[in-house]
Amino acid sequence: MASLGLALFFIVLTPTPLSAFMGEIQGESLSLWWTLPFIGMLASLALMPLFAGRFWETHYGKIALGWSLITLLSLQMVFGFSVARIEVLGTFLHHYLPFVIMIGALYTISGGIRIDIKAQATPALNTALLALGTALAGWIGTTGASMLLVRPVLHINRDRKYRVHHMIFFIFLIANIGGALTPLGDPPLFLGFLNGITFFWPTEYLILGLIGITIPLLIIFYGLDHFLFKREGLSYNKSQIRLKIKGRPNGLLFLGVIGLVLLSGLWEPDKAINLFGISLEAQNIMRDGGLILLTLVSWFLTPAKIHQENHFSYEPLKEVAILFFGIFMTVIPVVAILDAGFEGALAPLISLVDVNGYPQNTMYFWLSGGLSSVLDNAPTYLVFFHMAGGNPELLMSFLSQTLEAISLGAVFMGALTYIGNAPNFMVKTIAESQKVPMPSFFGYMLWSLGILLPLLLLLSWWRF
Repeated sequence: MASLGLALFFIVLTPTPLSAFMGEIQGESLSLWWTLPFIGMLASLALMPLFAGRFWETHYGKIALGWSLITLLSLQMVFGFSVARIEVLGTFLHHYLPFVIMIGALYTISGGIRIDIKAQATPALNTALLALGTALAGWIGTTGASMLLVRPVLHINRDRKYRVHHMIFFIFLIANIGGALTPLGDPPLFLGFLNGITFFWPTEYLILGLIGITIPLLIIFYGLDHFLFKREGLSYNKSQIRLKIKGRPNGLLFLGVIGLVLLSGLWEPDKAINLFGISLEAQNIMRDGGLILLTLVSWFLTPAKIHQENHFSYEPLKEVAILFFGIFMTVIPVVAILDAGFEGALAPLISLVDVNGYPQNTMYFWLSGGLSSVLDNAPTYLVFFHMAGGNPELLMSFLSQTLEAISLGAVFMGALTYIGNAPNFMVKTIAESQKVPMPSFFGYMLWSLGILLPLLLLLSWWRF
């Protein structure tokens, strides 16, 4: 009832747009009032753990559902049931469900691999693990690389006094920045691949930006970890590093994930099925069905002992799925306004990327990145992709720097907040389950703005 009351109040304040009588939602007719549920969702996520932690932990699902219902009921009241149903189901089936299936597959498969490292937790070893994870993220996804390495990093550092910075830089590098290497690394680049950008374009054009921000971050991390290592009164020993990997068959399942994703982008059978008025293409059904199958194969074939040793639980995935449901639902009108470009309520913001017909690459970088840090970065990337013309041949040649700006912004700035990319929240949840006192939403932003933002400013000056 509270959600219904808020929706009615929201509708009263919002004039009925012309598109309500045209059978579709047109972003240019939406006012900024429509962004309020999304802002409320973000505010709840940021503030409630600080000021009402126990209540949030118990009721975060109900809160996410409440904000979602305000948006869904508002859409239905203004645009009618049919139009609202198409918008909601389209978002659910085309974006949210594939998102959950993909991260669920990567989470389960990586959870079936046990990496045992017996060695002293030195700054050099920690830095090497971050570098390895950053390289892997481009090929098995930021979710896959994060879930594969977060437990080994936590395990070898279990006796260290200072551990928070390990997870902060882990989120920076493995959960976000490493995803810029290929379309498999991060959803925005995969959307670019589906829209005609060649597979190795990111490898060729984004590699300098990737190296340019990864190396300074690794150097900063090494210096900070070395300082804290000495502050703990620890000294280096000459013990050998012993490595043991269990659950290796899951590595083959990772190859299956890569194959399915590649095939869905290359195979065009020109066939689709209609589900509740939503067209689902055959290649996407094949990909998602295959990912579900690989998830089940991993779960049933992985020995229970490996899951126990990894402290494997679906709780982090459940929390991400619930919270991102709220984000995906409340962001529907926000994306519609952004899609309207210069005709929408956010036109003053959007106009910054184009001046007299010339793309402002610096603004493309900061706007696509800034919005990606609080919105889902995949549709945000797609909005700016189309604003830049949407022609893959042109964007890969004459406008390659513009596409580079959009791509790096969407991928890199997901590290600025916990909700910028799905693995961020997973890493936080797993770290907290291992008694690492992770910072709050704004506490994390103090780290990201203090360390990552200056590097992004330098990157912007260098590349754009």
